Amino acid sequence: MVLLENEQFLTELTRLFQKCQMMGSMFIILKGYNGHTKPTPRKGSVEGFEPAENNCLLRATDGGKISTVVSSREMNKFQVAYSNFLRANMDGLKKRDKKNKKKKTKLAQ
Repeated sequence: MVLLENEQFLTELTRLFQKCQMMGSMFIILKGYNGHTKPTPRKGSVEGFEPAENNCLLRATDGGKISTVVSSREMNKFQVAYSNFLRANMDGLKKRDKKNKKKKTKLAQ
């Protein structure tokens, strides 16, 4: 897993989108991050560790992983850049087929 700065992450994410646009898929995961790299034991806790601020871990994968950690101070700026990025790159999605429920009930009878 490669941990990148926020701007570098968005440029690498653009490359992943372009790579997977014609064929393949990619996954984007967003979750809370408190600075731990290992889980805490069930019995007892790690004493003396308190996260300074809330962070988010954003990870993208298509086989290789890239990730970034966004602090709460930078979240608004990053979220605007990320939403603009998604709007620009998610233009080729297929529309979902909406089927009428009445047809299904008539066929079942």
